[in-house]
This record gives sequence, C-alpha cells and structure tokens, in this order.
Amino acid sequence: MTTKREEVLSALFTLLQGIGGGTIVQRNEALPERIPAAGLLILRDGTPGEAEVTLSPLRYHWQHRAEVEVFVRGSSGLELAFDALAERIGHAIAADRTLGGLCDWIETDAPEPADLAVEGAPTIRAAVLILTLHYTSNDPLG
Repeated sequence: MTTKREEVLSALFTLLQGIGGGTIVQRNEALPERIPAAGLLILRDGTPGEAEVTLSPLRYHWQHRAEVEVFVRGSSGLELAFDALAERIGHAIAADRTLGGLCDWIETDAPEPADLAVEGAPTIRAAVLILTLHYTSNDPLG
C-alpha cells in the first residue's frame, strides 16, 4: 500500500509524461550531461511541509511543494522553445488540477527562466516550476 503523498506524486509524474513533443520526463534523477533536443523535465518530490490538522475525523491537510526543473537547449529560438514547453505543462495541469481526484488542487508559480552558457555547447534555458499540491491524508506520514 502506498501513501497518499506517493499516489499524488506518481499521478503528477504520469501527467507530466503525457505532455508529448518528445520531451523526456524524469523523477528525482541527476541532471544528465546532455539535454535532449525536445527538452527535459525533472520532477523533484519536494516537501509536504507541515500539515494542518483537523479532528473528528482526524485528517492531515497538506500543501506539498514539488518542483519541476525545466530545460531546453538550442542555438536559436530558445525563448519560443521554452515558452512552448511551459505552455504544454500548463495545459496538462489545467486539464486535470485534481489528478483524477487524488488531489484537491494544484497551484503553479510562474517560472523564472535563466540562460545557462556552456562552453562549446548550445545555450540551455532552465527554470524551476514550483507546484503546490493540496491534498488530505489520514496519516501524518503522508
């Protein structure tokens, strides 16, 4: 049996895998040496923070902050490629903000992209997208 936390994070990972376009999606992996041409997303589990507790019945209400690291590379059109990938992520989340009922709501913060120059390689545009996952569990362990 898995925890509610793992169910929610697994469903989010599956949702991100469905954005298409050839983008590679990983979970909690080390940053690879090469960024795929279609882009790379790495879901980081983040932290559930401190739960708000209600009694009778006992419930733990989480605002879990997960991170999605977004990477695109290229020598031209980097802004448009990043924007297109961010838009696909946004559409996927907007289409299922409850992850099939596992989550009360998903909030997203706007990404703050930055260009990373790597000597002898195309420029990489990267950002961390913060997702706040609101969900309730019966157990303080998630």
